[in-house]
Amino acid sequence: MFRGTSSINIDEKGRFAIPTKYRDELQACCDRKLIVTIAMTARCAGEKGCLWLYPENEWEKVEKTINALPTLNETAINLKRFFIGNATECDMDAQGRLLLPDKLRKYAGMDKKIVLVGLGEKFEVWNEEAFNAKETAFFAGDGSDKGLEELGSLSF
Repeated sequence: MFRGTSSINIDEKGRFAIPTKYRDELQACCDRKLIVTIAMTARCAGEKGCLWLYPENEWEKVEKTINALPTLNETAINLKRFFIGNATECDMDAQGRLLLPDKLRKYAGMDKKIVLVGLGEKFEVWNEEAFNAKETAFFAGDGSDKGLEELGSLSF
């Protein structure tokens, strides 16, 4: 289970170090094999400045679900085309580093500083400026209640 937020430097080659608190779990659950792809919004469009990073075992569940969608549905086709089509295998090296593919790094505008956000079964990898803007908007209440009615009686 991944949780928490970490600010991380990304090197000139596009590598970043996975925080040590996650490394043992990633070794145990997926033998350091991860899948990175574009982050999707509810409208099946990419979330600007954000990528999703899955342990391979979690990705396989997601991919199976998406591949079971109707092949003649335009939204399903686009989800397969852009979400699965941009998915790339990444192995964490012995130093705990992960190389983000150049195409995805450019798509998300990642060059020096990123934010890694644990979301339970996966991570979000954010361009630091985009994450800070999203966080500021959330705490200011700008659209943060959108879709709240769908959560029903959720309480903490």
